[in-house]
Amino acid sequence: MRTQHGTGHTKRTAARVWAALAAAGALALTACGGGGGDGGGTGGSTPSGQQNAHTVELPKLSGEKLEVAAVWTGPEQANFTKVLKEFEKRTGASVTFVPAQDPIVTFLGTKIAGGQPPDVALLPQVGALTAAVRNKWAQPAGPEARAQLEKNYAPGWRKLGAVDGTQYGVYYKAANKSLVWYNAKAFEAAGVKPPATWKEFLSVADTLSASGTAPVSVAGADGWTLTDWFENVYLSQAGPEQYDRLARHEIKWTDDSVKAALNTLGQLFARKDFLAGGPGGALATEFPKSVTQTFTGGDRPAAAMVFEGDFVAVNIAQTKAKVGEDALVFPFPAVGAKAPVVSGGDVAVALKPGRGAQALLTFLASADAAAVQAREGGFVSPNKAVDPAAYPNDIQRGIAKALIAAGDDFRFDMSDQAPAAFGGTPGAGEWKALQDFLANPSDVAGTQERLEAEAAKAFGN
Repeated sequence: MRTQHGTGHTKRTAARVWAALAAAGALALTACGGGGGDGGGTGGSTPSGQQNAHTVELPKLSGEKLEVAAVWTGPEQANFTKVLKEFEKRTGASVTFVPAQDPIVTFLGTKIAGGQPPDVALLPQVGALTAAVRNKWAQPAGPEARAQLEKNYAPGWRKLGAVDGTQYGVYYKAANKSLVWYNAKAFEAAGVKPPATWKEFLSVADTLSASGTAPVSVAGADGWTLTDWFENVYLSQAGPEQYDRLARHEIKWTDDSVKAALNTLGQLFARKDFLAGGPGGALATEFPKSVTQTFTGGDRPAAAMVFEGDFVAVNIAQTKAKVGEDALVFPFPAVGAKAPVVSGGDVAVALKPGRGAQALLTFLASADAAAVQAREGGFVSPNKAVDPAAYPNDIQRGIAKALIAAGDDFRFDMSDQAPAAFGGTPGAGEWKALQDFLANPSDVAGTQERLEAEAAKAFGN
C-alpha cells in the first residue's frame, strides 16, 4: 500500500501562488529582457554571496567514488553536472553521472540485481520513491540531511520525501507544471493577449489559427506531457478534493468528473488546426522539439504556445529566443473557479549506505547546491533558503518566489503519485491511454475504460 501524500496538502486557494508570477509576467511584458537573462547560461555576473558563502559543512571524502543516476539528458544533465563538480571540489570525492531510462524503477532494479546500484538516484515520481523503499533499496536520510530539510523546506515537501513517517528523500528540484509559454511575436502578429480562462484560451487559439499560426505545440510523443494537460484541467474543474481522491484511486477513472475533464481537453485536441502538425504531428513530437519549434521562425513559428513547466526555459535556451522578451509565460487558464497549481519534482535518495551518499544528500538539501543550478536557468528549487538573485531573470525569479510563497498550497503531479506501471511508463498505462485519446479525442468513454482498467491493475484495487 502506497503512502498517500496528497492528503497532507492544505485546501486553501492558489491566489498567493500566482502573485509573484503575475508580477514577473508584468515585468516581462514591460521590461524587454526580463532582467537580462536568456533562461540558459548565467545571465550575467555572479549573484552576490551565491558562489563563495557556504551554508553547509561537508566532510572530506578524498578517494571516494560515487555514482548518481537520473533520467536527465542534454542541457538539464549538463547543468546538474555542474552541481556535482561543486560537490567534488568541496569534498574531494569523485562523482560520475549515470544516465537512467524511464521507468527508473526498472532501470534501478536491473542495476541492483547486477550488484551495481548507484550511490544516489534522483527519482521523478513519488511512486518511484515508495517502490524503492518497499523494495528495500533506499537508505533513510541521515541526521545532517534531515537538519538541512528542517531548516530549508516547507512541511509539504518534507512529507513528499517520507514514506511511513521515515525521511528518505530530498526534493532537490521542483517544477511548476501550470505554465503556458508563448511566442511574443506570434501573439503580437495575431493581436491577442494572454488568456485567463479556458474559454478565453480557446478564443485566442481560434484567432491564432485564423492568422496562419498553429496555436499550440503538443509533445504527444512523450506521454507524461499529456498527463500534465489532464491534471491541470481536472484540478481546476473538479477541485482539489476530487483530485486527491482520483490520485489515490478512491474514485474510478470512469467517474463523471474524469469524463468532464476529457471533454474539456477534447475541445483543444479535437481541433486539428489548433495543434502544430495536427494530431499526427503532435504524436510524433517529443518534448524538446515542442519547445524549440515554438520559439523559432520569428513571428511565424510552428506554434504560438507550448504548455509545460518552468524547465521549458532550458529548451528555449537552445534557440535564439530570449526569456522575458521573445518567450513569455502565463498561468494555465482557469477551467473552473480557480487556476490550477500542479507541481512536480525530483527526489534524491541514497541507495547505498556510507558517508559519501549521505554527504551528497546533505549537499542537495542545502541552498549551496540549488544556487549552482539556479544560475543556469530552467530550474526551480523548493528550498526556501536559496537567494532569488541566483536565478538569471525576472521570470525565473517570479516562478521560484511563487513556489516558495505557496508553502503547501499546491497539488503534486497526479501521475507521479501513482505506481509507475500506471503513471510513469512510456507506451503503457495512463501515458498510452492519453496518447490514444489525443489520436481520437471523440472516444471519451473508451479512454475512461482503458484508464480505469490500467489503474485498477496498477493499484491492485
